[in-house]
Amino acid sequence: MLQDSRNPKIYSVTALTKDIQDLIEDRFDFIWVEGEISNFSAPASGHYYMVLKDEKSQIRAVMFRLQARYLKFLPENGMKVIVQGRIGVYAPRGEYQIILDYLEPMGVGALALAFEQLKKKLAARGIFDQDIKKPLPFLPQRVAVITSPTGAAIRDFLKIIRRRFANIEIVIVPVRVQGEEAAQDMVDALELVNRELKTDVIVLTRGGGSLEDLWAFNREELALAIRRSRIPVVSAVGHEIDLTISDLAADLRAPTPSAAAEILVVEKETLITRLEELRNRLISLIRLIIKDQKQELAHVSKGLKDPGKRLASTWLRLDDIHSRLLRLMELTLRDARKGLNTEARALILHSPANIMTSLRQRLDFQRTSLSRAMNRSLADRNMFLSLLNKRIEDLSPLSILKRGYSITLRLPEKTIVRDTAGMKKGVQVQVLLGEGQLECRVEKVDPNKER
Repeated sequence: MLQDSRNPKIYSVTALTKDIQDLIEDRFDFIWVEGEISNFSAPASGHYYMVLKDEKSQIRAVMFRLQARYLKFLPENGMKVIVQGRIGVYAPRGEYQIILDYLEPMGVGALALAFEQLKKKLAARGIFDQDIKKPLPFLPQRVAVITSPTGAAIRDFLKIIRRRFANIEIVIVPVRVQGEEAAQDMVDALELVNRELKTDVIVLTRGGGSLEDLWAFNREELALAIRRSRIPVVSAVGHEIDLTISDLAADLRAPTPSAAAEILVVEKETLITRLEELRNRLISLIRLIIKDQKQELAHVSKGLKDPGKRLASTWLRLDDIHSRLLRLMELTLRDARKGLNTEARALILHSPANIMTSLRQRLDFQRTSLSRAMNRSLADRNMFLSLLNKRIEDLSPLSILKRGYSITLRLPEKTIVRDTAGMKKGVQVQVLLGEGQLECRVEKVDPNKER
């Protein structure tokens, strides 16, 4: 039905926007859109704002905080994504946009992308650097295992420990290893072990599973807690092909829980065998040393002489040395006395009293010379000052005026008159003399330059 052109319906801006909003939102209440992210921003409110575009068009999009918190990754400019949401109209600006409920990257899973983003972020902060990782003790006496107490991982771990070295004490710290709260459970367990339990090593472990199952081990807060631990941490998560952020942050990564037990504990039989080998080698070495010492002792015994003869020769030599030492001491003392007397005479000659007398004489002479030089300099400067004053007086304009000259100023300007140009009868002038001044009127102007 056509609207009467003579009585058209006139909308207000609000009414027109409301009709457009109802039309669009009813028509597009659930849509999937594929595009590339640009102009992405994440303000402090927690909402995500972005533009989705392709080769020819673009549309604004927003994901509010309640939905954004469930994303495992952070959207980035240039990322190709598939989104689900509804079209909404923002009436204050008259703009339409997609209100997003779901967003996932194209070509790679959201969890895989989140893993790579967090891995890159922590690597840039040095969390994975090898030089900050702590070494493991050779044979730990007490091991704390942070894991699920009912999982297969702890059973495999304990089985290997009992078989290899049953004397080691194992402390199991039960936590959740899957779900939203699992990461915080493990962070609290790490802090508990460091704070209250005296252990040599911490093992963080669980059995295999999908990327979603293992996601608690890919959290930033867990990686930071591992690095804060003062006790070495071994990460043994999943199977050998599984790699988690906790594996990269730990001081040592074990491919499986069983492998962690094998890495930590050397087999008791192997240690006993090794100790027996070292004991036998030590006994053989000691026997060889004793044999060599006996041979050397026998050789030395053959070269020994009568100790009485050697002692008598030593006494004679000591007497000779004693006599030589006495003579040397007398000569040394005599030379020392001579040197002392020489130094005493020199000390008298250079006594402080003599030096002070000489210095006083030099000081008096210097003082007299300085006084004479200052008086002479002052007299010369006074004479030079008098000459300068005389020259200044001679060059003063007042001196010239006193010799009979005068200066003529034109009134009222008081400009100096240097020639007759511009002068005429009746002009008022002021004449400055050597003493006093005159105010005159020009009666006659004679421009004769010969005069």
